[in-house]
Amino acid sequence: MGRSRDRSPRRPAAVAAQRGRGGDRRRWHPVAGLRSVLSGRSVAGQVFVLHVVIVVLLVAAAVVALVLQVRRDSINEARSRSLAVAETFANSPGIVEALQSPDPTAVLQPEAEAVRKQAKVDFVVVMDTAAIRYTHPRPDRIGKRFVGTYAPALRGEPVVEQIEGTIGELVQAVVPVKNEDGTVVGLVSAGITTEHVGGAANHQLPLVLTAAGVALALATAGAALVSRRLLRQTHGLGPHEMTRMYEHHDAVLHAVREGVVIVDGDGTLMLANDEAHRLLGLPADAEGRQVADLGLDPATAELLSSRRMATDEVLLVGDRLLAVNQRPIDRSDGPPGSVATVRDSTELRALSGRAEEARERLDMLYDAGVAIGTSLDVTRTAEELTELAVPRFADFATVDLFEAVLAGGTPDAASSMRRAAMTGIRKDAPLYPAGETIRFVDSSPQGRSLAGGRAVLEPHLAEAPGWQAQDAERTAQVVEYGIHSLIAVPLRAGATTLGVVSFWRSGQSRPFDTEEVALAEELVARAAVSIDNARRYTREHNMAVTLQRSLLPRTLPEQSALEIAYRYLPAQAGVGGDWFDVLPLSGTRVALVVGDVVGHGLHAAATMGRLRTAVHNFSALDLPPEELLGLLDELVGRIDQDEAQEEHSAPVTGATCLYAVYDPVTRRCTVARAGHPPPALIRPDGSVEYPDVPAGPPLGLGGLPFETAELELAEGSRLVLYTDGLVEDRTRDIDVGLELLREALSRAGDSPEDTCRAVLEARRPRRAGDDIALIVARTRALPADRIAEWPVPADPAAVGQVRAAVLRKLAEWDLDELGFTTELILSELVTNAIRYGGSPIRVRMLRDRQLICEVFDGSSTSPHLRYATMTDEGGRGLFLVAQLAERWGTRYLPAGKVIWAEQTIPQS
Repeated sequence: MGRSRDRSPRRPAAVAAQRGRGGDRRRWHPVAGLRSVLSGRSVAGQVFVLHVVIVVLLVAAAVVALVLQVRRDSINEARSRSLAVAETFANSPGIVEALQSPDPTAVLQPEAEAVRKQAKVDFVVVMDTAAIRYTHPRPDRIGKRFVGTYAPALRGEPVVEQIEGTIGELVQAVVPVKNEDGTVVGLVSAGITTEHVGGAANHQLPLVLTAAGVALALATAGAALVSRRLLRQTHGLGPHEMTRMYEHHDAVLHAVREGVVIVDGDGTLMLANDEAHRLLGLPADAEGRQVADLGLDPATAELLSSRRMATDEVLLVGDRLLAVNQRPIDRSDGPPGSVATVRDSTELRALSGRAEEARERLDMLYDAGVAIGTSLDVTRTAEELTELAVPRFADFATVDLFEAVLAGGTPDAASSMRRAAMTGIRKDAPLYPAGETIRFVDSSPQGRSLAGGRAVLEPHLAEAPGWQAQDAERTAQVVEYGIHSLIAVPLRAGATTLGVVSFWRSGQSRPFDTEEVALAEELVARAAVSIDNARRYTREHNMAVTLQRSLLPRTLPEQSALEIAYRYLPAQAGVGGDWFDVLPLSGTRVALVVGDVVGHGLHAAATMGRLRTAVHNFSALDLPPEELLGLLDELVGRIDQDEAQEEHSAPVTGATCLYAVYDPVTRRCTVARAGHPPPALIRPDGSVEYPDVPAGPPLGLGGLPFETAELELAEGSRLVLYTDGLVEDRTRDIDVGLELLREALSRAGDSPEDTCRAVLEARRPRRAGDDIALIVARTRALPADRIAEWPVPADPAAVGQVRAAVLRKLAEWDLDELGFTTELILSELVTNAIRYGGSPIRVRMLRDRQLICEVFDGSSTSPHLRYATMTDEGGRGLFLVAQLAERWGTRYLPAGKVIWAEQTIPQS
């Protein structure tokens, strides 16, 4: 690398000669180019070979992957088909009777063969519990022992295994045949060889190989075309042509009007073009010397010899302002050193001040987009605007909003305004403080800004009579304080005016000018969008909170079966769909329900209210928990269908529910859940467990029945119901949350209130992303001396005996004054049970907060209330019961029904 001034005078001649010698070499010859590509000695040839190798490897990998995938799919299909056929045959009608018949083979062999042929399996074998075959495709094997694993099937569990049989590699499944009481009375096995389900590979492999061949041919042709194009574009350049290109580049390097400086790793100047010599004032023999010895100013010499990166770093060299860009060259595996470009930017000095001011304004607008609107709170958003403007744009900034805006409503131009935010460089400014109610006069800058919908500039407040008319005393204090300039900008979101923003300058700050009005308008316009969003959110949030509070229970009903404490914690942002309820049922029973609707906002709260109302209505029917959840599931499905038909309505994206009914007489609790977390149970000794309650699907899926679990609870047990917000969040799996909840419950006190407090102290998240509903219910048992029960023979004469026994029990309970009405009620109910019901018949009387009379019979026919005519001999019994009792109704049992009636116990 030498100096440009030492270029050889023979170079032009050499270039011309080389141009003559290399003219033909630049011409493209197809045959020679193809030979160069296939030889592999050129870069294009190497790219061609590498491309072909990659395609071949990919094709081979695809074939191997296909073979493995087809084999795995064959085995999985064989397992699924054999198990499905075996289970279908084992559960087919009449198979139990066939197994118990004198000749099972005669009955089952034709059926098994028909199923085998229709299901396309290799065998369907029915055997007894000793694994002796009753059926087989080969009749000579009937009566022999089955070969395979069948012990788990005898325990009631299906088993699928892959074995090597006499007909090849096969998959066979063995499932139990159970009678009505669940006893295994036989076994069914179905099997299929993997080759019968793996035939797809024989059809897919030739197709894949054909496609691979086509892909290989296309890839080869493409690589050849790319290599040919590469050779054509380089024109077959050789060393001489490259030399000539270097000389051209060298000429260009010294002709450009930008200095280029190359320094090696030890600080020696290797190259400086003509423009670098001129701008830096380098001596003629600068190349080959140390940069520090060239007489440059220390800052320039330090930068050029440091090898550090620099981007448009401005240096003052003499009377020139130079912009230097420098990059190290050893980062690209080159020799150590650096390359710097130098350009004269002296003419930009006059514009640097204005450019810096414009940059600061752009930075402030960018920061406004980031810093304003971080929350959905109207007041906080207004404060973020004033905090951004002070002191970068103004010394003081105020935001005045209409009263309705702060509450989330639609602003009224005739109403007063409230100062939502105020920020300044000092705290003692005599401006209206935050929270002050203000009504601007029409002549004030703020009033004119609101009326005209545009910014108003008052560069000199001391000379602005319209502003002084707002409050003569306060404006005089403001001027005396030193505030001298103002820009008032209306805060508008679309066609809605939300308020006005005022920017103030004081002291030595220069007055606002017309150019700064545009910046103020842009700044306020960006903030207006965030404030309007916060206003809309506040309105929706207030509506949702109001709706949700009206839908959740405000007080719990009075009942004696459970001692209950509850907590409801809304999410940090918005309201959700978590809900709970306590519902007294007949026979002193109590229902506990807790549910969760996915989502937040009005839709979730409204859906929650609909579900809670539905549970109230369904519970009034005294339905079992699984039937109630089934009806609720159908309701959610209908809601989804209705919402889906409306363009702007969203269906229920998810809803869960847990319903539990506790009976203090039997101390039994029946629980069913639909996709909800399981309940927790705290035993009287303090141990905590999660009862095994079948997990049904979430509400709205439909098609699947719900199952129940029946728990026997000792008196003093605590049942804990909750929503998933207590045990699950984005950073923690639900299993971890359940274990943490178990630990919190194990440390809780004895009372439900202490339990709620301990759980929330231990498990409440710092920033709740979901609602939390929690119910803790401690069980009580109805004392035996408050329960009376008598069996009733199916004889009308037994009615008198029942009346006598009831009167004696009422006298024992000091309830003689209820004797007459109770005698009438039970007489009618028992007579109806004897006449229209079925055996067995029982009468039960419970003394709780009310006196409850119940008549059990074995019939499922429900009586109904009607009005008897004058000529009817009967039909007035239930009418009398309805008139005498506080409440009455029918409750269905698995075998029969209960007619019950409640009477209010007189207060002594």
